[in-house]
Amino acid sequence: MTMRWLPIDRRRPLCLNKNHNPYAAMNDTTGTFNRLRPRLQGIAYRMLGSSAEAEEVVQDAWLRWHEAERERLDSTEAWLVAITTRLAIDRLRTAKVQREHYVGTWLPEPMLSESPVTPEQMLERVDDVSVAFLAMLERLAPEARAAFLLREVFDADYDEVAEALGKTESACRQLVHRAKAQLQDERPRYVVPRDAQLRLLRGFADAATRGEFSALKGMLADDAQLIGDGGGKVPSFGVPLEGGQRIAQLYLATSLRYPESVRFEVVVLNGQWGLLRFINGALESAQALETDGERIVRIHAQRNPDKLARIAAALGRDVAVTNPPLQTP
Repeated sequence: MTMRWLPIDRRRPLCLNKNHNPYAAMNDTTGTFNRLRPRLQGIAYRMLGSSAEAEEVVQDAWLRWHEAERERLDSTEAWLVAITTRLAIDRLRTAKVQREHYVGTWLPEPMLSESPVTPEQMLERVDDVSVAFLAMLERLAPEARAAFLLREVFDADYDEVAEALGKTESACRQLVHRAKAQLQDERPRYVVPRDAQLRLLRGFADAATRGEFSALKGMLADDAQLIGDGGGKVPSFGVPLEGGQRIAQLYLATSLRYPESVRFEVVVLNGQWGLLRFINGALESAQALETDGERIVRIHAQRNPDKLARIAAALGRDVAVTNPPLQTP
């Protein structure tokens, strides 16, 4: 496969003839792009961890697609994947500089599935779009992240990765190899049946709603972690909270502070079962929970109102302005 990057000659006149239908050409162009949009959006989101930024990257790719000399492209999909990847790399370089000054821990913006997924779809998505996976990818430099995603998630051949990144195949192999080595210790350690995960989350949500400390503690691993993102907009832990007992105390404190006002909803977040917590009817957090099949080992709690706005809007809810207590009793 060869992909040509061609300059745009805006001086060339548009040649029309009686058989030319500009509206048909436009519809064909739009249809082609829309067919590939989910793949492009998937690449951009996994690169950036932000739906809004991913949409901006895809929109920029759309504009460049309209300016490209499409009839001279060997592969439309390869060209669009390449331009989207390069735009995402540039955007991520800027984002990484900004995230160095982020208040507290940066976590990706969670995505709420618009419709129920099948068990097969759940298994397909659980590893490559989960909150834990995207948070782990923050360890990688932009080009390494792109190479790793294209190869390991989107199953691109190394010649396609090389075309997308503008590098040699050998260089891309090295990028992927180093990325895999860097992430090896952080990959999920457990493969948990979907039904088992769902039962555990429902039990945890019920115990947290009722403020049952013993039940909460029993469902949390002794060395469990809670990682929160408040973005400097709402209080959150600057470092992970360690220990099942301390985390159970935190959930108990919230239920005591807001009696009869706390409600949990089990949803699909980033391809996995997760929890939305509402206080007085407003969305307070989106929580992605990792389990070993028996107990919860890690919780990623997204509380940054900016990163909750999309989910809240989809549900027709407000984002909570109340702040659950951060100190354990």
